[in-house]
This record gives sequence, C-alpha cells and structure tokens, in this order.
Amino acid sequence: MSPFPADAPSDLPGPPWLRARRDAARERFRAADPPTEAQEVWRYSRIDELDLDAYSPLTPGTGDRLVDGAGLGSELPPALEAVAAAVGERAGLVVVHNGRVVRTELQPALAERGVLLGTLDDDPAGGEDLVGSVAAAPDFFVDLNTALMADVVTVRVPRGVAVERPVLVLHWVDAAGSAVFPRLVVKAGEASQVSVVDHVASPPELAAFVAPVAELDAGDAANIAYVGMQELGRKVWQVGYQTSRVGRDATLNSVLVALGGEYARVAADSRLDGLGATSRLRALYFGDGDQMHDFRTLQDHDAPKTTSDLLFKGAVEDHSRAVYSGLIRIRKGAAGTNAFQTNRNLVLGEGAHADSVPNLEIEENDVKCSHASAVGPIDEEQRYYLEARGLPPEAADRLIVLGFFEEILEDINVTGLRPPLRQAVASKLEKARLETAALRTSEPETAEAQPAPLGTGTA
Repeated sequence: MSPFPADAPSDLPGPPWLRARRDAARERFRAADPPTEAQEVWRYSRIDELDLDAYSPLTPGTGDRLVDGAGLGSELPPALEAVAAAVGERAGLVVVHNGRVVRTELQPALAERGVLLGTLDDDPAGGEDLVGSVAAAPDFFVDLNTALMADVVTVRVPRGVAVERPVLVLHWVDAAGSAVFPRLVVKAGEASQVSVVDHVASPPELAAFVAPVAELDAGDAANIAYVGMQELGRKVWQVGYQTSRVGRDATLNSVLVALGGEYARVAADSRLDGLGATSRLRALYFGDGDQMHDFRTLQDHDAPKTTSDLLFKGAVEDHSRAVYSGLIRIRKGAAGTNAFQTNRNLVLGEGAHADSVPNLEIEENDVKCSHASAVGPIDEEQRYYLEARGLPPEAADRLIVLGFFEEILEDINVTGLRPPLRQAVASKLEKARLETAALRTSEPETAEAQPAPLGTGTA
C-alpha cells in the first residue's frame, strides 16, 4: 500500500478549530507507517492488498452530484428508498451524498425541545465538544477520516429529552474511484434517549474506498440505540471505525449489519467509564463470492459494576472469508464487572473460511468474564430433522440460517428493518444455490458423483 495524499480539498467546510484538527490529523497520518498484516490488529486481514493511490478524495462539486450530473434532490436511489420505507415514521432524516449532507429533516416539536440534527453549521454551540469527544486509540484510518471528512453529521439530544422515533442517516456513495470519509457524531445528554439508523450503500458495480467513523457518546443515565448497516457494492473497500463512551447508569445498544463490500472492516471500541454502565454489542454479517468481512472489537471496562455483552454472528459461503478478533479489558478499579463475548460463524461452502479470536485482559478481582467462539458447518442433525418432515434441502438450510441470525435481528429496535434483512439473507442463500446448480449443469456427468459444498441444497 503506497502513501495517500491527505491534503484536504480547499472547499471542505468547518470552523477554524475543525481545520486545526484536520491539520493535526494529517500530520499524524503522514508520520505514521501504513498498517500491514504483520501487525496483530491487522492479522488475517487483506490490508496489504489495499492501494490507496487507486482512489481520489472528491474535488469541489462532486460531493453533491451523481455520476451523471443529476442531483439527489428530494428523490432517493431505490436502495435508500427501501430503507426509508422499512424504517417508517421517523424523528428526522439526513441524506449524505459522497460525504456531503444534501438533505436534512427534523420534526419541529423536537427542534423546539433543543434536539439538533444536521451538520456542525447547524449547532449553535459550534460543535467543538462533538468531534473527537469520544477518546479513541491512535488509528491510521481515523486520522485519514479526520483529515479529509467533509460534513460531520451531528445528532445532539439535550438532557431529559426522549426521541421516540428513529433518526435515519442515509449515505449514498456513487463517485467512481473516489475516497469518501463519512463522519457521524451522536451525543445524548443526561437521562436522554435516541435511536439512530446509520446506513451506507452504493451502486452494485461501483469501485470506491469508504472510511466511515461513528462516535457515540451516552451521558449519564442516557440510552442510545444504534443500527449501523452497510450494503456497499462488490468493488468497494470499507475500513470503518465505531467508538462509544457509556456514562454512569447509561446504556448503549449497537447492532452492526454487514452484507456488501469487497473487503469490509469495522473496528468497534466501547468504553464503559461510568458506574453501572451497560453496553450491548451485536453484529450480523454474511459473505459470499470473494467478499471478506473483518470485525475487531474492544469492550473496555473502566468503572465498577459495568456490564458488556457482545454477540457477533456471521456466515460465509462460496470463497468468502470472515475474521473476528475481540478483547475484553477489565481495568484496575472496575470491580463488579460482568463481561461476555461470543462469536459464532456458519461455514456454508467448502471454499469459505472464518477465523475467530476472542481475548481477555483482566486487571481486577471480583469480576465475571467469559468468551466463546465457534466456526463450523450447518448441523447435520438440524438439517435431517427438517428434511424428515418433508422440507427439501435448500429450504431446510434457509430455515437454519435464518434461525441462526434471528437472535441478532430481534435485537434491532427498529422492527421494520427485520423483514428486509431476513430477505437479504435468504437472497444470498438463493444466489449461491442457483450459481452452484448452474456450475453443475455445465460439468461432465462424471462430476455428479463429487461431494457438494455444504449449504448448496444438493448435499
């Protein structure tokens, strides 16, 4: 991977303090060595294949236009319209096109109560307490995002305000060969409540690089529900980062959904620094073709009587790969902590592969910690049970896989998103079955005696 020009385009918006932070991040980026697969945090990844010089930060004017020059206007691309329809009634909407905010809506009643939704320009306080407010470890791609981010999408909820319906943030990336750096900041004041759906998508054949960063800050006794979804095209590289801070007696419920991309990575760090804080982290990922999904997590307990519960579930078929590596860290002074970490993977094809590496780092007594991981094919007894009751093999496999993911889907608080996600999983399974059937039809008859990959519906 060669050096990437981190010079900010001259039209990037923002106040002087933001420009100063961009400059500082750019200097850190230039001084750092690019990550390699030899580093533990990038072990099992494909980062050595990334050539950042193949992509270009957007020049002035491309941030708010489609490739054919037509603006988004009030109409959304079908992929985004489907998400908006599934969410249904909402508290607010932000549409981000190639990193630029092009549309913002917020219910007037919430605006009257002090809820802010939009960009830093919409924040009377200036937003200096938002960007970078959730401490993060030094990171090559976070610095790149900070140096080149355009608009920062901000969701600020004042003390004691409950936003009952979800806030929907829709990102559309369609500039070929571009490098796009979405930034979202959610700050929930004391005893407040907010739900955010953060969705990024692109045309199926687009080649691009996307490096999103989401910062989630739950004040004391606050409640943040976050759903991060990506349905990027098969030629898109994503290197994302989610960081969260959970205050005293506060709760974070986070669900990540990864279905697209060529290589799609998310590092998710959650710091519990208030007495009684709770963090529930969930993820659903499904790879097919030559996709790779890569998740790295940190459950960082820095206060007593805190609780974290992580459950990540993935499936891989064809020649796809998945990686999960997670760490539970219990710092000195975090007595009474409960921390759980579970990663389970279904391998649905002979050419597919998944790695799972859970870890513990405990510096305190009087804690409860556990971690577990599993990688394997569909349970033959489950398949036999369903086939014995008249279901064809492909239908049996579909039910098993959907059942495997149901535990994650049920944790998505926006219930309208569950049916289309079930359909997306079923569509991946059907696509693999049809491709396998077509391949076998083209093979010589002698090949019919060959054992079939698991999960194809012909075993």
